[in-house]
Amino acid sequence: MEVRRKKGEAFEGFLRRFNRVLIHSGRLIEARKIRFFKPDKSKSQQRESALRRKDFTEKQEYLARIGKLPEEKKHHARRSF
Repeated sequence: MEVRRKKGEAFEGFLRRFNRVLIHSGRLIEARKIRFFKPDKSKSQQRESALRRKDFTEKQEYLARIGKLPEEKKHHARRSF
């Protein structure tokens, strides 16, 4: 898709024409569909992630047991209207 500015064409008119061509081409809809798509993790990546989480929780539990874990900030209760 290539849109060139015509000789003597105002920039606003060119931008409007470009947007129309972009919408009609379907690329905008396609880009919006895959915008937040995340591919699935492989088995090895899932395993590494799970091991990392397990190690982290074990360290946190150990630190909490021996009293070296800093106290968490208390969150205020949310108001419901």
